[in-house]
Amino acid sequence: MLVLGVSVVALGFAGVFAKEVLAAEQGPQKMRDISRAVQEGAAAYLSRQFRTLAVFAGLVFLLLFLLPGSSEVRIGRSIFFLVGAGFSALVGFIGMTLATRANVRVAHAANTTGTKTALRIAFRSGGVVGMFTVGLGLLGATVVLLSYGRNAPEVLEGFGFGGALLAMFMRVGGGIFTKAADVGADLVGKVEQGIPEDDPRNAATIADNVGDNVGDCAGMAADLFESYAVTLVAALILGQAAFGAEGLVFPLIVPAIGVLTALVGIFATSPRDADRTGMSAINRGFFLSALVSAVLVGFASFAYLPSTFAGLHGGTTSDRDPRVVAVVAVIIGIVLASLIQVLTGYFTETTRKPVREIGKSSLTGPATVILAGISVGLESAVYASILIGGAVYAAFLLGGGSTVLSLFAVALAGTGLLTTVGVIVAMDTFGPISDNAQGVAEMSGEVGEEGALVLTSLDAVGNTTKAITKGIAIATAVLAATALFGSFRTAVERALVDAGRRADTFSLSIEKPNLLFGLIIGAAVTFLFSGLLISAVSRAAGRVVLEVREQFRTKPGIMDFTETPDYARVVDICTKDSLRELATPGLLAVLSPIAVGFALGYAPLGAFLAGAIACGVLMAVFLSNSGGAWDNAKKLVEDGTHGGKGSPAHEATIIGDTVGDPFKDTAGPALNPLLKVMNLVALLIAPSVVKYGIGVDASKGVRFLVAAVAIAGIAAAVTVSNRRGVSGAADLVEKVAG
Repeated sequence: MLVLGVSVVALGFAGVFAKEVLAAEQGPQKMRDISRAVQEGAAAYLSRQFRTLAVFAGLVFLLLFLLPGSSEVRIGRSIFFLVGAGFSALVGFIGMTLATRANVRVAHAANTTGTKTALRIAFRSGGVVGMFTVGLGLLGATVVLLSYGRNAPEVLEGFGFGGALLAMFMRVGGGIFTKAADVGADLVGKVEQGIPEDDPRNAATIADNVGDNVGDCAGMAADLFESYAVTLVAALILGQAAFGAEGLVFPLIVPAIGVLTALVGIFATSPRDADRTGMSAINRGFFLSALVSAVLVGFASFAYLPSTFAGLHGGTTSDRDPRVVAVVAVIIGIVLASLIQVLTGYFTETTRKPVREIGKSSLTGPATVILAGISVGLESAVYASILIGGAVYAAFLLGGGSTVLSLFAVALAGTGLLTTVGVIVAMDTFGPISDNAQGVAEMSGEVGEEGALVLTSLDAVGNTTKAITKGIAIATAVLAATALFGSFRTAVERALVDAGRRADTFSLSIEKPNLLFGLIIGAAVTFLFSGLLISAVSRAAGRVVLEVREQFRTKPGIMDFTETPDYARVVDICTKDSLRELATPGLLAVLSPIAVGFALGYAPLGAFLAGAIACGVLMAVFLSNSGGAWDNAKKLVEDGTHGGKGSPAHEATIIGDTVGDPFKDTAGPALNPLLKVMNLVALLIAPSVVKYGIGVDASKGVRFLVAAVAIAGIAAAVTVSNRRGVSGAADLVEKVAG
């Protein structure tokens, strides 16, 4: 009940922060009008997306009834699937709603009172979303535990799956929307017409600002919410096996502490005169929150857990101290979050060598900018993967010879990372709010030179916070996916026992060709998924480019401000294209584990998950960090380095930033929910895969039929997606050519 109370406290503070933000002044009417246009566009997009996804969620709700389990578990799993999906959608909606109202307030504060107030409003706005994320995640998990007791882990599978599935769709749809608008706006506005970013003469400007909110605010908030939910699912499943009854409670105590320390971090984020940039204040809040979390978790572990495994009510046996195992595992997760922040900051901040080297390469053209950015992304992926893999290995060693205890330690490391989620979400939401504030200022022309400098500084900080939070989100996804892999192993072993086989017959020895095949397929899926998303952005951006060109051609008065662009037309194009592209990545995520599991068996399915996790972390870090480095290299040049705005170096970095846009804001972030969705699908179907693969119920016919349907579904979806090409833009091509 105490944990339930903490979740309510989190929601209460979210309301307090929201009231504070909305009480701030909005500024002149022109700024309000622009902000309102962004609000309406974002709300319209999310409304259409939720209506589309409601049909899909209803179908999955019914399919979950077909999975094995008691009637109580099947009903609870299906109901809480909808709850998880609803919470994920709610977190995204709240993030978008508040961000679109905060932008104008931040812009006005920067113009009238300076950096301190503007940063406070932007970060408190993010704090609202952060508190809702941790509050709803903890509330859902606690209610399931109180309602279902020892059956809670199985019901939580539905809760986590609902959150993960909605988050993936919001990440994919929002990412396609935001980068189609951004790429289209940059290519026509900056490159072809030579007008500044966020210039009101660019028809894609409003869509670009709408995209920042539906992609970075709604998408990231939903992503971190489902990481929260999914990690708790894995921790409770493994906790029950490793720590018995205490294992069902302790994984909830850790994020409950994170709620309280997130408040410490949010309140501590206040600029000081000695700070070099706004990033110093944000870093101070983050690291203070992490430190306090580590200390409080130590106290909680020694207060709640016994000193020996014999003192636990159930679970495994070990000669280790469960308190020490728990504390060290959680601290590993907290330290990992801090190290990822430092590492990502090094590769993406404008003051660091990698970004400055990319900026220097702009003197020799866009090709060298792209090559430099790719090399930065590839190198950063190595170090990030070593950190994440090292954290998983270190946590695993805590279990000694017990596989279940080792996997539970990995899950606890994930919950340790979750203690920072409240601050992480606040940091991420800060990025698009500061970006939108600068856009509102430029489009309205109501902000003076000093205020514009403040907003430029906050936007640069926001780019860094977005890159950092993407890095931590990737680490969270990998720990959650690894913990879910442990849950999958537990589910398979339990199903093997039910089928009359020994649990230790489950092996992932890759000298078996079917396991190696599964491993390769898992790695390949991450490439196909990334390719589909980047291709989708390319197609949608092409339509935006053609539309904006057409408006410049048919409305020559746009350039001298005597005619107004049709902003709504571009918003509509981005909305339709992003929603149309949702199906293929979603089907790939859900159907690929089903195809592998029923075609090759439960062991190759485990290898498939391992391949996806290993390749997914490398791909996600590469895409996110290369895109972030290109973005900040452009900011570096715009600040006056290597010739400043309008120079050949600036044009070269614009090309690099445009290439990096779908990398860092579409494909890279979407890999996080992909890994968790595939792991959850595998966890849900594991009993059926074992049932129809071995034992008295084995049926090659059922396996072949299910695998064939899944493979056909993937093939059809990919074929339809690839056939779209430029056909949807044919009418615009003819108009422009004519």
